[in-house]
Amino acid sequence: MRTEMQDLPNVNDEAFVHPDPGSLHRPVPTHRPRILLLYGSLRERSFSRFATVEAARLLQTFGAETRIFDPSGLPLPDDAPATHEKVQELRELSAWSEGQVWCSPERHGAMTGIMKAQIDWIPLSLGAVRPTQGKTLAVMQVCGGSQSFNAVNQLRVLGRWMRMITIPNQSSVAKAYEQFDETGRMKPSPYYDRIVDVMEELMKFTLLTRGVSGYLTDRYSERKETAEKLAKRLNLDEAV
Repeated sequence: MRTEMQDLPNVNDEAFVHPDPGSLHRPVPTHRPRILLLYGSLRERSFSRFATVEAARLLQTFGAETRIFDPSGLPLPDDAPATHEKVQELRELSAWSEGQVWCSPERHGAMTGIMKAQIDWIPLSLGAVRPTQGKTLAVMQVCGGSQSFNAVNQLRVLGRWMRMITIPNQSSVAKAYEQFDETGRMKPSPYYDRIVDVMEELMKFTLLTRGVSGYLTDRYSERKETAEKLAKRLNLDEAV
């Protein structure tokens, strides 16, 4: 190791670890994949909710256990304590999940405030626990007019910021008011087929990464920080 490290003087060799293919083949969890779904509208006839429910049906058929969070009653970020019951519900569901689906309407060329508020209430870390890191994510949007990708692009940025594994595929449903019947079920169309594609891909990535997401997101910089803290403590012990 010392020979390999001699050309990397800035690297802490105690924290530097070679990727281990064997660590990617750990025992597979026996429970069904756990998927949390979030949507971004409170309207009675909410097309983002309709699309989310359709996605949940598909995920259940693919073998997942699903939970859909109802954002009604969730306070604005920082307008209530984190002990608020809806905030606690959302955070517990996020911690429970192994993958997530975010589906927002596009409003004024962006995701809705309702969608953003849900994501903002999920912190990047809670002590030593990171509620979203290493979890898979699929992003979708519904459009009131022609097809757009503004909301899904923004959701991708947030997914990356939350350290999630955002799958390549995505769904954008144009003229959503034409795509659902009176009962809220989605009509057959290429838009429906794309949602099937996205949920199938989400399941594959979730099955591939769950159980090893901790290893996939283990970082040199964090190991280095931990090593430095340990070294300081040992030096302090020796001084005493």
